Amino acid sequence: MNDAPSPATVAPPTRLRLAARMHLLGERLDTAGLERSDVISKIPLAFRVGDGYAVLFRYGAVVLIGLTPIAEDEVLRGLRPRVQGAFASVDTETAVIEITPDAEDQVPPGGPISIRELDPSRLLVIADVLAKNVALSRDEREVSRVFDTIEPFAVELARSGRSPSNRRSMLRTIGQALLVHHRMSGRVEVEEKPDVLWDNPQLERLYARLEDEYELKERAGALTRKLRVIDETTHALTDLIDTQRSIRLEITIVALIVVEVLIAFYEIFWRVK
Repeated sequence: MNDAPSPATVAPPTRLRLAARMHLLGERLDTAGLERSDVISKIPLAFRVGDGYAVLFRYGAVVLIGLTPIAEDEVLRGLRPRVQGAFASVDTETAVIEITPDAEDQVPPGGPISIRELDPSRLLVIADVLAKNVALSRDEREVSRVFDTIEPFAVELARSGRSPSNRRSMLRTIGQALLVHHRMSGRVEVEEKPDVLWDNPQLERLYARLEDEYELKERAGALTRKLRVIDETTHALTDLIDTQRSIRLEITIVALIVVEVLIAFYEIFWRVK
């Protein structure tokens, strides 16, 4: 006698949808001393919050998965004293994670992130990509603002043939570009894979799909090219300003020499008389 249930009575695997929210709070996030008994990872720091998860990155990003709005507010409020260089407006983006036990890990274009289970390794892979995405979004806006600053100088140079005289503004623009470049290469490390993949090479495909969906490499490459253009443009403009100042200084020196010579001739002529 066969006691196995018929196909019609087998319940389909339940699918669970979780909301993921990414927040970029500031330039740095101090995670020292936040270790807990339910910690999942130390770098980045990840731990459970009720039925959800929180993943904290030292470059100021926080990824919260499966938390209620009230729980999210409590976590963010508790982290504010640890934020260095807090931004006036917090960058926030959302994503949907769908747990489908009967399917392979998939990341359809524009759709939810579909995974077989939300184990610690998958959690860290997904959080890494989501955090890089929100950091890139802010860097893209910063670079656009720098371009908006440079454009009037370039237009004036093309229209009148004269370089701008505000060297301090040029140096400030260079500083903003350097900050974005430093954040990309030194802190966020957009093009670097998360450490969890070293111990879980089977998740390489999931990471590659997420990387393609959020276009991390393409956006990082575009930002690098824009930063190179900004660097070359600002240096060219500052060189023009310095050249003009040098010419004015040389003219002033020559004028002073001519005045001294005239005074000397005058004194000689006066004595002769």
